[in-house]
Amino acid sequence: MTGRAMDRLPGAAVLAAVAAETEAGPRAADSPMPQVIEQGDPDPSRMQRPQGNPLLLSCTLQELLARDTVQVELTPEKKGLFLKHVEYEVSSQRFRCSVYRRYNDFVVFHDTLLHRFPYRMVPALPPKRVLGADREFIEGRRRALKRFINLVARHPPFSEDVLLRLFLSFSGSDVQNKLKEAAQGVGDEFLSCKLATRAKDFLPADIQSQFSVSRELIRNVYHSFYKLRDRAERIATRAIDNAADLLMFGKELSALGSDTTPLPSWAAVHLSTWGSLKQALKGLSVEFALLADKAAQQGKQEEDNVVEKLNLFLDLLQSYKDLCERHEKGALHKHQRAPHKYGLMKRQAASPTHSREPESVEQLESRIVEQENVIHSMELRNYFSLYCLHQETQLVHTYLPLTSHILGAFVNSHIQGHKEMSKVWNDLKPKLSCLFAGPHGVLTPPQSPQEDGLCPR
Repeated sequence: MTGRAMDRLPGAAVLAAVAAETEAGPRAADSPMPQVIEQGDPDPSRMQRPQGNPLLLSCTLQELLARDTVQVELTPEKKGLFLKHVEYEVSSQRFRCSVYRRYNDFVVFHDTLLHRFPYRMVPALPPKRVLGADREFIEGRRRALKRFINLVARHPPFSEDVLLRLFLSFSGSDVQNKLKEAAQGVGDEFLSCKLATRAKDFLPADIQSQFSVSRELIRNVYHSFYKLRDRAERIATRAIDNAADLLMFGKELSALGSDTTPLPSWAAVHLSTWGSLKQALKGLSVEFALLADKAAQQGKQEEDNVVEKLNLFLDLLQSYKDLCERHEKGALHKHQRAPHKYGLMKRQAASPTHSREPESVEQLESRIVEQENVIHSMELRNYFSLYCLHQETQLVHTYLPLTSHILGAFVNSHIQGHKEMSKVWNDLKPKLSCLFAGPHGVLTPPQSPQEDGLCPR
């Protein structure tokens, strides 16, 4: 490679090369060319795609969801030396086993996954526990960890990697060390992928413009889904609040019917009527409790099947946005350092007035060659980064049909909820007959204010 190495790397591509050096660290300079790892580790060629161009994916949403379903449940808190700590039971359908993990285990798994796959969408983890964390915080974090591990378990390269297998199936106490050892022994995806040095051959000529358009589209989709999630949360919260109000309404009716305050003498004529009314009011609390239960079930279903699916998709979109930022920020950093350093060394070598010893000349030439190798490695990693970004963009689009699943769950929840509540309301109506009994025991349903003559004409 000559001093024209940077000419092969377009300006936008140089900026894009950041992801490589920033995420992979010094390994990129030491090992510019990827090596074939004789292990069962995944590479992009394992992602399902039509025959021909390995860049294109062909997996469907159903195929992604079928890869695995992982449950994350809280176990009873255990007391540590100073504080209680939370432990999670993580159960994988695919591996048919359950393991126990703490939050710090998830952190190590996340970090090793990011080191192994710096050019892929690695979802973010929920925040670490703060002092005085309540049950709501702990439950919210459990849900977020469940979303994280399911996105990872269904991601094509991640799902076949040894890191995931260790995390979901290793039952020993030193899972963190096992994860770190596995990550160090393999290196990042660029070093183990057979297609890494040929990634440029599979990229479309307009990859940069395609990337810009896709990024803008996904940014807009993210904002829309963020608003949908907020509205869905409010709807689910209202259903739960409605359940609490219905329950309290029934309890107040029951309290009114249980009142033992004696009637004054002038109201004795109405004693039997009031007694019948109280008896009827006491019995209504059962139906209102049932109504409250149905409303609470609807709210819970909307939280689990609508809000959580929206959160899952938002987590995926956010991981894509994070990947794009890693790609660009790293490129900017390397664009400022590597080419500048290379230019300085070339000018120093070409300077006729600079007197140097033979040894210093050899050292300078060696450093120039080394810097050329770094730039060449940067170029290869840049194209591989764009290769992975293109696949991750396709993966996001594969998840887009999840919208229909979410809408279906939302509509079905309301149909089922209203149907069940309507039945309870209809069962409740006959029990109100004694409340409307006239002087001769004839049912007289309540009239509108206008029919009663209470409204001014």
